[in-house]
Amino acid sequence: MQQTTDTILMIRPVNFRMNEQTAVNNYFQEDLDLKNAEINTKAQEEFDAFVIKLRAVGINVIVENDDKLMDTPDSLFPNNWVSFHANGDVAKYPMFAENRRRERRDEVFIRLEKEGFKIENIIDYTSAEHEGVFLEGTGSILMDRVNRKAYCALSPRADEELFIEFCEDFEYTPVIFTANQTVDGKRLEIYHTNVMMCLAENFAVICLDTIDDKKERKNVVKHLKQDKKEVISITEAQMHQFAGNMLQLRGANNQRYLVMSETAYSSLTPNQIKSIEKHCPIIYSSLETIETCGGGSARCMMAEVFLPKVLIQ
Repeated sequence: MQQTTDTILMIRPVNFRMNEQTAVNNYFQEDLDLKNAEINTKAQEEFDAFVIKLRAVGINVIVENDDKLMDTPDSLFPNNWVSFHANGDVAKYPMFAENRRRERRDEVFIRLEKEGFKIENIIDYTSAEHEGVFLEGTGSILMDRVNRKAYCALSPRADEELFIEFCEDFEYTPVIFTANQTVDGKRLEIYHTNVMMCLAENFAVICLDTIDDKKERKNVVKHLKQDKKEVISITEAQMHQFAGNMLQLRGANNQRYLVMSETAYSSLTPNQIKSIEKHCPIIYSSLETIETCGGGSARCMMAEVFLPKVLIQ
């Protein structure tokens, strides 16, 4: 069992803009004074440059184009609707925004099978949407695949009962907490766990300041230390620069990399960079338009593919 993969799925946007349906509880989104077509073009440029950087170090990036007819402004964040597991299981998740539910396309599974991956079962949690219950994939769930633990910050997009059901189905121990950020002087729940925390093989980058409950904070740190992960703390201000939204991947020769945006990288202190680079090199790319309008960053754009390969006879 490995914590990192060398293969990711990315969806190239065709209708990217600020999604009015997610803005209600994604406080990272801002309105850009640009026409939607211009925003989409800029997002495509950032997307393409990012893919080139990842492929340059030997990361296998499978790019699927979004479908224009779907009108899915957030389609370039596939990690919220699907996760791919080493036993061949695929999970499909219930999404808070109605227009994001159209992102779940079976063409993606057909494409992965064409690429030589094996899908055994699809575990579908999407019926929870009828009850107004959501769990947005690896946005909500951070999996420690080696130690079989799953971390989740509860929010309107991460339901506790459904998260526990996921943990039972996939045999993970749940680590549950609430993470808040200050918005207009109020402490409000952070919409996704993966903006305040990144879980790598031997370390975790985490904004502990967001876990207001001391017991919960202690418990999260206890689990990370138990599993011998170095805890690299970031501030709430750095989190707002997407410094928690990172993903460790494997490139050529099994080399590990920590992938993040230029905004995230620029917010880090020299000491934090040193702590990360003790473990692996950093790759960063400019994702300014995507971050500003989408309220998500590098990690949200990458759905990790852990599926087994089909053995060719």
